[in-house]
Formats: sequence, C-alpha cells, structure tokens
Amino acid sequence: MKALYENHRQQLASIMEIGDMAILFSGKAPKSTADAHYSFLPNKNFFYFTGCTQEHFVLAMVKSEKGLESTLFIEKPDYDIEKWVGRKLTKDAALELSGITDVQYVDGFVSWIARQVYNGKITRLYLDLEKMNWDELDSPASQFAGDFSKRYPFVNMKSLHFILCELRVLKSDEELDQIKRAIDLTKIGIEGILNTLKPNVYEYQLEATFEYHIKMNGAERCSFETIAASGEDGVILHYVENSKPLKDGDLVLLDLGAQYKQYAADISRTFPVNGKFTERQKQIYNIVLKAQQDVIDAMKPGIPFEELNKVCQKSLADSLISIGLIKDFSELSKYYYHGVSHYLGLDVHDIGSRNGLLKEGMVLTVEPGLYIAEESIGIRIEDDVLITETGNVVLSSHIPKSVEEIERLMA
Repeated sequence: MKALYENHRQQLASIMEIGDMAILFSGKAPKSTADAHYSFLPNKNFFYFTGCTQEHFVLAMVKSEKGLESTLFIEKPDYDIEKWVGRKLTKDAALELSGITDVQYVDGFVSWIARQVYNGKITRLYLDLEKMNWDELDSPASQFAGDFSKRYPFVNMKSLHFILCELRVLKSDEELDQIKRAIDLTKIGIEGILNTLKPNVYEYQLEATFEYHIKMNGAERCSFETIAASGEDGVILHYVENSKPLKDGDLVLLDLGAQYKQYAADISRTFPVNGKFTERQKQIYNIVLKAQQDVIDAMKPGIPFEELNKVCQKSLADSLISIGLIKDFSELSKYYYHGVSHYLGLDVHDIGSRNGLLKEGMVLTVEPGLYIAEESIGIRIEDDVLITETGNVVLSSHIPKSVEEIERLMA
C-alpha cells in the first residue's frame, strides 16, 4: 500500500510550487472525563498521504528544485509508556508503511520548522484548515497556524482543504478495492441482522449483531454509528438511541456501514419486522426504490452533482401525487427532507465539492427516503455507486433490496 501513499504525495507535489510546504497532523484523542480519552481516529487527510494511524504524528512535505521532500515525525518509542498504552511505531516500521525515508521524532518538529524558515526554504505554507462550523474547536492545524503566523508573519499561509477535496474525490483502483471490501463486510453484517430480526428483538441487538459479524470478518470498526430505527422513529434521520423492542407489523430502517483499512461503506435498507410488508408499506417502499433507480440511471460523467437531488425529488413527488398523498410538488418536503447523495471514501461523508460535475472515479451514495410520520413509516434505501467512463456501477448491487428478495430471505 505504500505505493498508494507515495502516489498521493506526488499528486499533491504536481500542484505545489517550489518553496511550498504542506503540513498535516494525525491528531490526538480528546479527553472524555477524569483520565479517560475517547478512542483515537486519525485525521483522514494525514492518513491519505502516509497510511499511519497513530496519534501525535506530523507530516511535512516541501517542494524544491529536487522534487518533493517528505519528512514524517513520529513519537519516540518509550518502553515505560508502552507498557501502559501499547507499542509505538518505530522508524523502520513507519518507513515501511508510508514509503517516507526521512523519519524523525516529533519532539524535534518545531526546531526543524524554524530551520526551514531560517534557511529560506518556505515561501508558502499549506495547512489543513478545514472548519465546517464557526464554533467548532480548533484542530491541531488551526492551533499551529496561530502560533506560526505570530512567529513568521511574512510567510504566506493557505488552506490545503480545497486541494484535498479535488484529490480525494477521485478514487484509485487500490482505494476502490478497500471500499468494495467494506461493502462486502457490510453485506455480511446485514445478513447477520436478517437472521436475528423478528418481533420483540431490541434495536440495540441488531446493532450489536451487525458489529459482531463485520468485526469477525475483518472490519476495523463501524464506519459510523449504526442507525436501527423502527416504527415511528424511522422518520428521524439520525436516530441512534437504538433502545426499544421491535413491534410486529412495523418497519425497521437500518443505516450502517463497515470500515476496512480506513475506507467506509454506507448502506441503508428497510425491512419488515415480521418478514412481510403490508400493502401500504410495499407501495411506499417501491416508490422509494423507483426514485433510487431513477437517480442511478442519471449518474454519469458531466452531470451536475446538484442534478441528482432534482431527479430524486421529481420522481418522489410524481409518485406521491399519483397515490394522492400530496397534491403538488411543494408538499414533498413534508415527507422527504434531505439530499439524495454524498461522496464516500475515507470519510462516510467524504470531502469534495458538491457544486461541480460528476467525474469518472467518484464514489457516491444514492439514498432516497420517505418519512410519513402519521403512518409510522420511515423508508430509506441506500447504495454506493462508482462513476465510470460511460455511466456507473452500483458497488453494493449484491445486497438484496427488492420487496421480493427481502421477503424471500426473511421467510
């Protein structure tokens, strides 16, 4: 895999100019309470260039006349600490993983930076300064930006985020292999759920069953917190309480995914708790399924990203008008109130511009839904789709989703 990370670094180098430096931080686990910390999740942009998943690491890349010079700063192994928290990556192991030959210890990072500036090697600094919300906590990159600008105000500073969006949105064959494996593991987890699903089973038991099966087959973790929303809670998009028993006659909406080698799957399926859809449930389900297929049929290079939701809205509205649930398009938002697609990759909601055109190599979700609160019907169907040269391939097509397939499997 180190060839993949080297290729990612070279792609960035082709955009950088001589004198540019890019710095990325792996991050650190935030404190929970007392002496406990939340589980560490590596910054996915840092991972994209290194393959490393340990905290407190730093990557610096400098574009010079010789090409791209990469330096990886790692924590120094300390046996007394390792007895408590586990092994640290050695220099040799870091080199083997990332392909970066210059590996140093992170306690020398700031003095190294000072030398680079003093020797005139840096004219512009790129940092991963993504900030989705005004009031979110500063990232290590944002904190470093504040310190650096005070010391070296003459060095121009730019955000790396928009370049990363362009790079990460197009998936290589190696990345697609990891996504496909994550999808396969998700299928195994869903099959485990179907063997468990019946009235009076608790939602959290479905969640536990899914996690058990994917991890037993090689997944690192769930790619996001599992949604197992039954009955009236199926209309809540991000219901994660998963606390109540399943009722005979209800639907259960599952939104879940496995993570494999840091790459995510994201699949939604809606099942009848007792194994049989009612006629009304079947009617609404097939409307959602048709909308999904209409969107998939429209997906190909050159189509605007925003066009996908317009296709979905028209399909859903036309169907709901035909069955008399709504009278015109303006009423659709009562029953459908989210977008139909997002990018998928290292992050479940992967980075990338949603204002441009679809391109070969993008992977997107397609997830129409209908949420009829007055009937306790919540239905979402989601698949993961690769844009190809001439159209698309549904990477999760082997996960059953038609009414007939579901009822046959649950019989």
